[in-house]
Amino acid sequence: MTVLRRAAVLGHPVAHSLSPVLHTAAYDALGLEGWEYSAIDTTVEDLPALVRGLDLGWAGLSVTMPLKHAVMDLVDHVDPLAVAVGAVNTVLVGPAQCGVTLTGTNTDVYGLVTALREGFAAQGRSGAGAQSAVVLGGGATAASTLAALGELGCTAPRVLVRSLGRTAGLQEAAARMGVSPRFEVLDPSASLGALRDADVVVSTMPAYAADPVAAALAAHGAAPGGVLLDVVYDPRPTALSSAWSAAGGTVVGGERMLLHQAVEQVRLMTGRTAPVAAMDDALGRALAAPASAR
Repeated sequence: MTVLRRAAVLGHPVAHSLSPVLHTAAYDALGLEGWEYSAIDTTVEDLPALVRGLDLGWAGLSVTMPLKHAVMDLVDHVDPLAVAVGAVNTVLVGPAQCGVTLTGTNTDVYGLVTALREGFAAQGRSGAGAQSAVVLGGGATAASTLAALGELGCTAPRVLVRSLGRTAGLQEAAARMGVSPRFEVLDPSASLGALRDADVVVSTMPAYAADPVAAALAAHGAAPGGVLLDVVYDPRPTALSSAWSAAGGTVVGGERMLLHQAVEQVRLMTGRTAPVAAMDDALGRALAAPASAR
């Protein structure tokens, strides 16, 4: 097959990414012959040369860690949401008078909002917002989470982190977004009350980092009333998701955020409405397969 348009996910490491599964399923369902989506392992040092090499054969890039900040300085335009969040996860390639123009945007916020609304619907709260929320972690995804919570009506969430000294970037992002989070040190046992009482809890912590919170939740038997979204989808389910569900809470897996941020990327890169059902089916099959077969 002749490749007419290319797109790819960039990151380091990136071999585990399920973005090729999602985007390829979308291209197939949309009948986009000649479109190809791949994964390219890219370090921060490699990124400038790769971006400079983009031409009109490219539709766009998905950008994951550790490149979400670095890519902002390499594109021609950054949309206001990505500026506020301080992270770009999508680069769109368009025509310019001489070559191409590159626009950086952020679809993580869309993915978070849509995934959380699925959780609200599971609780019978369709269309409801979030009056109270807790965010676990203080990295780039936490910034997108603050933007998503603001869109859902919660502008003063509690942010629980392991070190307050590493929250400067997130505090700056919060100021740009006009939200006023309350930063606290995460104590797995002492923080359970905040988690139990929140309408929404979003864990943006890396794999296994929230396991002490899961152990405390299981030990104390706290019954959570809100929706938990754990952005980690490998391993799946996480210890925190399992403990939350066992205590009677509503869980939204990180794969839902992954799906919906990709849905928005497909729309932006192709100009077509993304085939959500086809992408969801492909994601489900990939997650059900042994890790060695993905």
